[in-house]
Amino acid sequence: MLNCDSLFVVVRTDQGITGYGESSPMNVRVARSLVREALKPLVIGRDALDRERAWDAMFFPTYKLGVMGVQPEAIAGVDIALWDIFGKATGQSLSELFGGRRRDRVRMYASLGGAADSTPAEMARRAASAVEAGHTMVKIRTDWGTRRTDADPAHDWAVLSEVRKAIGDTIELGFDANNGFSVSTAIRIGRRFQNELGIIHYEEPVAQYDYAGIAQVVAALDVPIAAGEHEYTRWQFRDLITQANVGIVQPDVTKCAGLSEAVRIAALASTYNRMLVPHQTQPAIGTAANLHFTACFAREDRAQEYDLPASSSEKDKRSILNEVIHPSMEQKGGYLNVPDGPGLGIEVDEAGLRRLRVA
Repeated sequence: MLNCDSLFVVVRTDQGITGYGESSPMNVRVARSLVREALKPLVIGRDALDRERAWDAMFFPTYKLGVMGVQPEAIAGVDIALWDIFGKATGQSLSELFGGRRRDRVRMYASLGGAADSTPAEMARRAASAVEAGHTMVKIRTDWGTRRTDADPAHDWAVLSEVRKAIGDTIELGFDANNGFSVSTAIRIGRRFQNELGIIHYEEPVAQYDYAGIAQVVAALDVPIAAGEHEYTRWQFRDLITQANVGIVQPDVTKCAGLSEAVRIAALASTYNRMLVPHQTQPAIGTAANLHFTACFAREDRAQEYDLPASSSEKDKRSILNEVIHPSMEQKGGYLNVPDGPGLGIEVDEAGLRRLRVA
C-alpha cells in the first residue's frame, strides 16, 4: 500500500522472477488485508505459470467475501502480477501472450471528472486544454452518483453544451452520468445530448444495478450506452449484455479479477458484437496492463480512457508513480505507447516503492 492511495501487489518466484500487479484503490487497506490474509495462503507454493488454476483457487473459495467489490479487486492485483511473471519467464510481452497486438499505440480520450461541482466554464476550459494536448475525444463525468438522482440535469446540460462549444464539432464527445439519472431523465436529456451535441458515448445513465432501466434507455436512444465498471465477473457482464443490452462494455482490469477474467469478458463482447472500451483510472501498473489488453482486444477506432484529474493532489499521484514506473504512463499527442519488453513491459523501482510504502 502506497501513500498516494495505490495498492501494488508484488509476487516473487523461487526462480528469481518478480511480477507486479495493481488492485483498484476503492479501499486500499481492506484490499491489502484480503490479499494478505485470504489470497496469499491460497497461492504460495503454486506454480506461478499456472494462472488458470491459481485464479480458480483464489476466486471460488473466497466468493462469499464479496464478489462485487473488494474480492475481485484484490484478485486482480495478484492475477496481473502472475501474467507479468509468465511474460518474463517466456520472454514475451503480454500482447504476445494474448495473441498479438493490433496496434503499437492506443488513442486515449480525456476523461474529465467533477462536473457536478464545477461551472460550465471551468469544464469547458479543461476540455479545451485536453484537446490542445492532442486528445481527439473528451468525456465529461458528473460524479453525482446514485445517491443524488436527478440532482441538477439543467447543470449537466449547461456543462456539456459549453464543452461542445469549446472543443468544436470535430472532437468526439462522451458523457458519464455516473448513475445519476432516473430512467425518464436519462432518456429526455440523452436525446438532447444525442441530437443537439452529437455525443458518441453515454455512460451509466441510471443506477448500475437497474438493468431493466438501462435497457429502457438503450431502446429509446441511438447513441451507444456504456457500462461495466460496476461489474466484476464474466457472469455479471453476461447479464449486463443480455439483460441491459449495453452497446459498450467497460471492464476494469484492476477491478474485474485481473487480466484472466478480462480476457474472458473480451470474448463475451466479441461474441455479442459489443464495443470494448475498458474503464481505467489507475495511472501506473493498471494502465500498462490495460494498454496490452486494449491493443489486442479493443476495436482500433475507439479511444480508450485516460483520466485527467481536476485536483492537484490527484495530479501528484500520477507524477509520484511515474518516478517509480518506467516508462512513465503519460499520453503524448492523445496516444499512449504500448510498453515493449517481457510481461507488462515496465520496470519498477522497488527502492522508490519502499519510500512510498505505508506501514
